[in-house]
Amino acid sequence: MKSYEKLLLENKAWAAEKLLDDPKFFQRMASDQTPEFLWIGCSDSRVPAEDITGVQPGEIFVHRNIANMVVHTDLNLLSVLEYAVNVLKVKHIIVCGHYGCGGVKAAMTRHSLGIINKWLRNIKDVYRIHRSEINEIDDNEQRTNRLVELNVMEQVMNLAKTSIVQSAWSKNQRPHLHGWVYGLKDGILNPIMSMPPGTHIDEIYEYDDL
Repeated sequence: MKSYEKLLLENKAWAAEKLLDDPKFFQRMASDQTPEFLWIGCSDSRVPAEDITGVQPGEIFVHRNIANMVVHTDLNLLSVLEYAVNVLKVKHIIVCGHYGCGGVKAAMTRHSLGIINKWLRNIKDVYRIHRSEINEIDDNEQRTNRLVELNVMEQVMNLAKTSIVQSAWSKNQRPHLHGWVYGLKDGILNPIMSMPPGTHIDEIYEYDDL
């Protein structure tokens, strides 16, 4: 049996099990989705949002990219964000990185990696801003993991800078922003940052006419 054929077989078994447990499961799934959370995570295959949080399909709206970035020119991310906030009306947005992130590791080097250089430059900017703190750490793994945490914090801040989030804060007092880091070695989520609706950021990023 080929590997992709196994996926199709496992899908049939999963669907059958869902129906056995709840005959109306797919009927509900087909009617609508009302997730409370938007998850912005890393594309790494070892960090599946639903599995590590123990939720069911329909409970988390998910966007993933390399190193869980929130880039102000990324129309894909911004489209997901606007839909999640204005249509799905999510109450929480979680930016979740993970320790040992390959994208963060790559951004700490001077190796040219082709087109991904342009993406990783956003992480290099985070490294530059926090260079003095990071360079004081002797252990390479700990240095990488600290940049993982700092990168998550910067991406949460980037969310707060968007007019999408600021408008929702002003009009609806949501969503609550969270920064988490997942441990590949222990499976535990580490909450490192939280921004309730209306949190003030640097005034140059705050819009006064939303």
